Amino acid sequence: MSDKLPTAEDARKLLRETGCSKAVVDHCKTVARLACDTAIACREKGLEVDLRLVEIGALLHDLGRSRTHAVHHAIVGSRIAKAKGVPEAVISIIKRHVGGGITAVEAEKLGWPEDTYVPVTLEEKIVSYADKLIAGSNKASIEATIANLSKDKKPEAAERVRRLHKEISSLVGDKR
Repeated sequence: MSDKLPTAEDARKLLRETGCSKAVVDHCKTVARLACDTAIACREKGLEVDLRLVEIGALLHDLGRSRTHAVHHAIVGSRIAKAKGVPEAVISIIKRHVGGGITAVEAEKLGWPEDTYVPVTLEEKIVSYADKLIAGSNKASIEATIANLSKDKKPEAAERVRRLHKEISSLVGDKR
């Protein structure tokens, strides 16, 4: 791959070639559909959003699950993507999509390299949000997602997802 965005087919091929299971590939496709719907809704509200970046970032967000299903899949996926020549904007989506973002303190505790792991751009936020609304390949309510994070004793992540929901909903309405 080069510095330009891969096609959707190239992204799906990369998922398969790196060893992502059919379940992970299906999840990524479902996240991509929801993320693209959200990006289109943002555009309809007059916001500037790169729809192709959202689609490719969503397709590749779980690339690291080809090696691990731990939270570290974000780091692993970003490294795989970098080695394959995937553009930096997609790599940022991959490393910033988990838990509505990972703070610097949390990243340090996880032993991650010093970097930004909280979604910054609208495209990063859309993919992270869409990922939280898809459980496997099925749509999940934001309430169920937040409840699961709270139940798993991840109150900081639950609060970040709650804020992300509020931000995206304020942009496109509460129909996600």
